[in-house]
Amino acid sequence: MFRSRCICWFFIVAPAALPLQSGSRSQKPKASVAIISGTVFREPGFALPGVEILLQPDAGPTPSVKVKKMKAVSDSRGEFSFRVPAVPMRYTLSFQAAGHRPEQKSVTVSGEERQDVFVTLKPAAKEGSQ
Repeated sequence: MFRSRCICWFFIVAPAALPLQSGSRSQKPKASVAIISGTVFREPGFALPGVEILLQPDAGPTPSVKVKKMKAVSDSRGEFSFRVPAVPMRYTLSFQAAGHRPEQKSVTVSGEERQDVFVTLKPAAKEGSQ
């Protein structure tokens, strides 16, 4: 009987006494990021869902980090978001939606921060009207 109690003690109490391991032996430090987000509106100020947004880094003097073009589509509330490296860099955002004139905005990221962009797309001119 004493032996069975000892075995039970070992399986119940001993694991609780052992130090917990995080399960990550060699984690890389997380890279810091900046957030470029915003909302797209249509006249007269309502949110515009389904807008295609293209984010591209502006060509400049040899950037320290290579950033690829990214695409997003505004959600049902007209909102979008991009995660970019938190290094000083300038980006161009291109907005395009059916029935609206395309628009471009520039934004500069200087570190780990959030940049909010708001844009209102105007209706495209109808053919035949002057």
